[in-house]
Amino acid sequence: MTDTPLDLGPQTRIVARLAEGVTDAQLAGGTPCPQYAVRHLLGHLLGLAVAFRDAGRKDFGVTTDTDPQETLPDVGPAWRAGLPKALGELAEAWRDPAAWTGMTRAGGIDMPAEVTAAVALDELVIHGWDLARATGQPYTPDPAALESAHAFLLAAAEEDDRGGGIFGPVVPVPADAPLLDRTIGLSGRDPDWTRSA
Repeated sequence: MTDTPLDLGPQTRIVARLAEGVTDAQLAGGTPCPQYAVRHLLGHLLGLAVAFRDAGRKDFGVTTDTDPQETLPDVGPAWRAGLPKALGELAEAWRDPAAWTGMTRAGGIDMPAEVTAAVALDELVIHGWDLARATGQPYTPDPAALESAHAFLLAAAEEDDRGGGIFGPVVPVPADAPLLDRTIGLSGRDPDWTRSA
């Protein structure tokens, strides 16, 4: 293990395990992301894993230059093998200290590399929760990743004087609520969201 600020590996492995627990019957089910079914959420996770992997490698091209909002993501037939592979490669890319230096790009946006890594961790933590809630699985994110996501979302909410979050308006959560609930609220989600029967 090289000396980098954070290891993305624990959180990528958690997301990979959640994806492994998804049944084919659940792919069409709803998620806390109103525009996404489970299959779209998985497709988004695959796309972001590839994009942030390439951002860590500073391997710029279509994967790092495309706005993820341009199309509705979906999964192909090989997603069960492709998603854990891409998540593992994402974690490995950010184990290189060079990944954390200078500028890089994801989603067509140039950012300092450390900010890009924080965005990647935030995506993994929040969408891990989305996937767990949508498929009825237990979820305990990596503590370091959760701390990073909370700090990132709190800073973003404080910068937005309209009370907005990166994913939507902040949902008020009691100050003494668990850190995961407070983080989910900052992302614009209701921590009490449950899938429909």
